[in-house]
Amino acid sequence: MDKDIKAKQVAERLLSQDPMSQWLGISILDVKEGYCKLQMTLRTEMMNGFNITHGGVLFSFADSALAFSCNNRNNFSVAQDTSINFLKQSKAGDVIIAESREVHNGRSTGLYLITLSNLQGDQIALFKGTCFRTGKPLFEDMQ
Repeated sequence: MDKDIKAKQVAERLLSQDPMSQWLGISILDVKEGYCKLQMTLRTEMMNGFNITHGGVLFSFADSALAFSCNNRNNFSVAQDTSINFLKQSKAGDVIIAESREVHNGRSTGLYLITLSNLQGDQIALFKGTCFRTGKPLFEDMQ
Protein backbone atom coordinates (compact mmCIF):
# COMPACT_ATOMS: atom_id res chain seq x y z
CA MET A 1 0.00 0.00 0.00
CA ASP A 2 1.20 3.50 -0.84
CA LYS A 3 2.60 5.20 2.29
CA ASP A 4 0.51 8.36 1.83
CA ILE A 5 -2.71 6.37 1.36
CA LYS A 6 -1.94 4.48 4.57
CA ALA A 7 -1.15 7.78 6.34
CA LYS A 8 -4.54 9.18 5.32
CA GLN A 9 -6.35 6.04 6.47
CA VAL A 10 -4.61 6.13 9.86
CA ALA A 11 -5.42 9.85 10.34
CA GLU A 12 -9.08 9.39 9.36
CA ARG A 13 -9.44 6.48 11.76
CA LEU A 14 -7.76 8.41 14.54
CA LEU A 15 -10.17 11.32 13.98
CA SER A 16 -13.14 8.93 14.10
CA GLN A 17 -12.03 7.86 17.61
CA ASP A 18 -11.07 11.32 18.94
CA PRO A 19 -13.98 13.03 20.76
CA MET A 20 -12.01 16.25 21.41
CA SER A 21 -11.09 16.72 17.74
CA GLN A 22 -14.70 15.97 16.82
CA TRP A 23 -15.94 18.56 19.33
CA LEU A 24 -13.55 21.08 17.81
CA GLY A 25 -15.15 20.35 14.42
CA ILE A 26 -11.88 19.40 12.78
CA SER A 27 -11.90 18.20 9.20
CA ILE A 28 -8.93 16.71 7.39
CA LEU A 29 -7.89 18.55 4.23
CA ASP A 30 -4.70 16.65 3.38
CA VAL A 31 -2.48 13.94 4.85
CA LYS A 32 0.87 12.60 3.75
CA GLU A 33 3.38 10.60 5.74
CA GLY A 34 4.60 12.94 8.51
CA TYR A 35 2.30 15.77 7.37
CA CYS A 36 -1.28 16.90 7.75
CA LYS A 37 -3.45 19.88 6.99
CA LEU A 38 -6.61 20.37 9.05
CA GLN A 39 -9.41 22.93 9.19
CA MET A 40 -11.87 24.12 11.81
CA THR A 41 -14.34 26.96 12.22
CA LEU A 42 -14.20 28.86 15.49
CA ARG A 43 -17.48 28.94 17.42
CA THR A 44 -18.83 31.33 20.08
CA GLU A 45 -18.29 28.80 22.89
CA MET A 46 -14.57 28.78 21.98
CA MET A 47 -14.16 32.47 22.86
CA ASN A 48 -12.75 33.78 26.14
CA GLY A 49 -13.86 36.76 28.24
CA PHE A 50 -12.20 39.17 25.78
CA ASN A 51 -14.32 37.77 22.91
CA ILE A 52 -11.24 36.32 21.20
CA THR A 53 -10.36 32.67 20.79
CA HIS A 54 -9.36 30.93 24.01
CA GLY A 55 -5.70 29.91 23.80
CA GLY A 56 -6.55 26.40 24.94
CA VAL A 57 -8.73 25.91 21.86
CA LEU A 58 -5.90 26.88 19.53
CA PHE A 59 -3.48 24.71 21.50
CA SER A 60 -5.87 21.76 21.24
CA PHE A 61 -6.28 22.26 17.49
CA ALA A 62 -2.50 22.31 17.02
CA ASP A 63 -2.12 19.31 19.34
CA SER A 64 -4.57 17.36 17.17
CA ALA A 65 -2.53 18.28 14.09
CA LEU A 66 0.55 16.95 15.90
CA ALA A 67 -1.26 13.70 16.69
CA PHE A 68 -2.49 13.18 13.12
CA SER A 69 0.93 13.87 11.60
CA CYS A 70 3.17 12.01 14.06
CA ASN A 71 0.94 8.92 14.24
CA ASN A 72 0.13 8.51 10.57
CA ARG A 73 2.84 5.90 10.02
CA ASN A 74 0.80 3.77 12.46
CA ASN A 75 3.58 3.98 15.07
CA PHE A 76 1.78 4.87 18.33
CA SER A 77 3.27 8.22 19.35
CA VAL A 78 2.48 10.63 22.18
CA ALA A 79 3.40 14.25 22.79
CA GLN A 80 6.55 14.59 24.85
CA ASP A 81 7.14 18.35 24.73
CA THR A 82 5.07 21.15 23.20
CA SER A 83 4.99 24.92 23.05
CA ILE A 84 2.85 27.52 21.35
CA ASN A 85 3.26 31.17 20.44
CA PHE A 86 0.10 33.21 19.82
CA LEU A 87 0.68 35.72 17.04
CA LYS A 88 -2.67 37.22 16.06
CA GLN A 89 -6.19 37.30 17.47
CA SER A 90 -8.98 35.22 16.00
CA LYS A 91 -12.70 35.29 16.65
CA ALA A 92 -15.92 33.33 16.27
CA GLY A 93 -16.66 32.56 12.64
CA ASP A 94 -13.02 32.51 11.56
CA VAL A 95 -11.90 29.43 9.66
CA ILE A 96 -8.48 28.27 10.85
CA ILE A 97 -6.06 25.98 9.03
CA ALA A 98 -3.46 23.89 10.89
CA GLU A 99 -0.54 22.66 8.82
CA SER A 100 1.83 20.22 10.48
CA ARG A 101 5.24 19.58 8.93
CA GLU A 102 7.70 16.99 10.11
CA VAL A 103 11.14 18.41 10.87
CA HIS A 104 12.72 15.22 12.24
CA ASN A 105 11.62 11.57 12.06
CA GLY A 106 13.71 9.54 14.47
CA ARG A 107 13.31 5.99 15.69
CA SER A 108 12.04 7.09 19.12
CA THR A 109 11.19 10.77 18.65
CA GLY A 110 9.82 13.14 16.05
CA LEU A 111 9.77 16.93 15.80
CA TYR A 112 6.92 18.85 14.15
CA LEU A 113 6.16 22.50 13.43
CA ILE A 114 2.49 23.40 13.18
CA THR A 115 1.29 26.71 11.82
CA LEU A 116 -2.24 27.95 12.48
CA SER A 117 -3.45 30.44 9.88
CA ASN A 118 -6.70 32.11 8.89
CA LEU A 119 -8.07 32.01 5.35
CA GLN A 120 -6.41 35.35 4.60
CA GLY A 121 -3.03 33.69 5.20
CA ASP A 122 -2.31 35.47 8.49
CA GLN A 123 -0.48 33.28 11.00
CA ILE A 124 -2.54 32.96 14.20
CA ALA A 125 -0.11 30.77 16.14
CA LEU A 126 3.05 28.69 15.81
CA PHE A 127 3.23 25.37 17.69
CA LYS A 128 6.25 23.11 18.11
CA GLY A 129 5.80 19.52 19.24
CA THR A 130 8.13 16.67 20.01
CA CYS A 131 6.60 13.21 20.12
CA PHE A 132 7.81 9.97 21.65
CA ARG A 133 7.37 6.89 19.43
CA THR A 134 6.42 3.74 21.33
CA GLY A 135 7.30 1.35 18.50
CA LYS A 136 3.86 -0.26 18.83
CA PRO A 137 1.18 -0.02 16.15
CA LEU A 138 -1.59 2.46 16.78
CA PHE A 139 -4.05 0.18 14.98
CA GLU A 140 -3.16 -3.52 14.99
CA ASP A 141 -5.20 -4.25 11.86
CA MET A 142 -3.44 -1.57 9.78
CA GLN A 143 0.13 -2.89 9.88
